Amino acid sequence: MAKLAVIAFGGNALLRSGQKGTYEEQIKNVTETCQSLVALVKQGYNIVIGHGNGPQVGNVMLQHEAGSQVFGLQAMPMDFCVSETQGSIGFLIEQGFRNVFAQEKINRNIVTIVTQVVVDKNDSKFQNPTKPVGPYYTKEKADEYAAKTGSVFKEDPKGNGWRKVVASPQPLRIQNIDIVKKLALDGNIVVTVGGGGIPIIEKENGLIAGVEAVIDKDLASALAAVNIGADEFYILTDVPKVYLNFKKPNEKALDVITVAEAKQYLQEGHFTEGSMAPKVRAAIYFVESGGKECIITEAGQLDNPACGTRIVR
Repeated sequence: MAKLAVIAFGGNALLRSGQKGTYEEQIKNVTETCQSLVALVKQGYNIVIGHGNGPQVGNVMLQHEAGSQVFGLQAMPMDFCVSETQGSIGFLIEQGFRNVFAQEKINRNIVTIVTQVVVDKNDSKFQNPTKPVGPYYTKEKADEYAAKTGSVFKEDPKGNGWRKVVASPQPLRIQNIDIVKKLALDGNIVVTVGGGGIPIIEKENGLIAGVEAVIDKDLASALAAVNIGADEFYILTDVPKVYLNFKKPNEKALDVITVAEAKQYLQEGHFTEGSMAPKVRAAIYFVESGGKECIITEAGQLDNPACGTRIVR
């Protein structure tokens, strides 16, 4: 029976440091990542893909703001912007795979599902939003928007200005995950939980509503992996392994670590919040919830059976 794997695309799979985010740059990056994933496809894996959307959703918010200021169009809320990027990035991934498969003479379907993810409306993180999104503003402009919209703005630690911040609540349930599983087990490559999923809350009488929030894409992908019973969970990033003392003289690459060791390294502060810490937490969640192993690596390493850092029980 074919193995089932969930792969979480890191930001560099779509947009790399120093790039502007043009269509040409993004389709080139995505196609290269898809080419790397062919190694798993040729090994007979069934694949489900999650992806980030940080730069893309920021650009969409800029476009909405410009449309509002110049043409008087309504700027759409965060959940709507996430849905836009799910569709556009899904298109890029589908195009990348179809072109690679045409060259490799591989016959597989690729389908993107615009995915909602349920969060708790009482999640404590809504009381303390910390996730920066969208463009930078002056203090005066941020105060103006805050008074007008009720949004929260915080100063960038690097001095680039003020940015809107939203909550990053825990993902609880992925809508249509059973359909994702069936499609994947039938041999289709499925793109889901894009950008961590469109955050929604459940109201009375089964009603739902989108919320101003961003769900961590690695954690949402880990939840998807658990829900569909994936054998393996891959988190693709821009380094081949996880490191202790990263970029220091005593830097050490990790090959295989246990969940207990991963927790210890987290507690000791080896992994930063803006980089490796969320990935390691997602790996821990997957393995503790019944997964066999999580592999954190860069896409170009996937043709090596011993690639990356492997987190096991």
